[in-house]
Amino acid sequence: MGATRFFVSGVFALGDAVELAAADARKLAVVLRAKTGDAVEVVDSSGRSYGGTLRFDGQRVSAVLERALAAPRPLRLRVTLAQGLPKGQKMDYVVEKATELGIARILPFVSSRTAGDGARPGKLERWQRLAKSAAQQCGRPDVPEVAAPVEFRTLVAEVRTVDLAVVPWELADGRPLRERLPELIVNARTALVAIGPEGGFSDEEAGALEASGAHLVSLGSRILRTETAGLVAYAALLYASGDI
Repeated sequence: MGATRFFVSGVFALGDAVELAAADARKLAVVLRAKTGDAVEVVDSSGRSYGGTLRFDGQRVSAVLERALAAPRPLRLRVTLAQGLPKGQKMDYVVEKATELGIARILPFVSSRTAGDGARPGKLERWQRLAKSAAQQCGRPDVPEVAAPVEFRTLVAEVRTVDLAVVPWELADGRPLRERLPELIVNARTALVAIGPEGGFSDEEAGALEASGAHLVSLGSRILRTETAGLVAYAALLYASGDI
């Protein structure tokens, strides 16, 4: 089992003693029952990873950076997952699993059929904490950005900022993704996957996204749940681009 990974704010160098956040210190002391001298991995704001050892001083915990660790190969595609806000706690699941798969950015949005409430105080902060925790657990060297929820018109504008935008839609051309993706991802370095909420995109919304340059695609004959569809579409992009 590898050393536990933590993300810290700031840029550091070998030999530095980096104080960990209070929540991380509590996790080490209470949950992991770590002690002075245990191994730890620290990732700073520049994305550099260091191996080091822990030092406990009362409730304060620091890591002494002793060696630089090799950075993993970056993914070919930098992908934003635009997720229509779902009901209940489904967004928690989306954030955790999208982080594990390597999504670079998560953009919640509100559209005409949105039933979820993403505007409640504390929701965004919770999603950001979940992304950080999932990144630490799965071993990725960065934490994805989780943006504040935006209106549908902002999503339409986002389509124009990337090399490729795909929109799974139940009324799209049924041509299999395995046939469409190879031609779509050629020369693409940035991409966006837009997923409608439980009620899906309306005809007008799908048309607006397509007019902005997005490709409407099919994920097969079954209607996937909103919290599933984005992960399936992104996994297909990973496979087509050679990242898995």
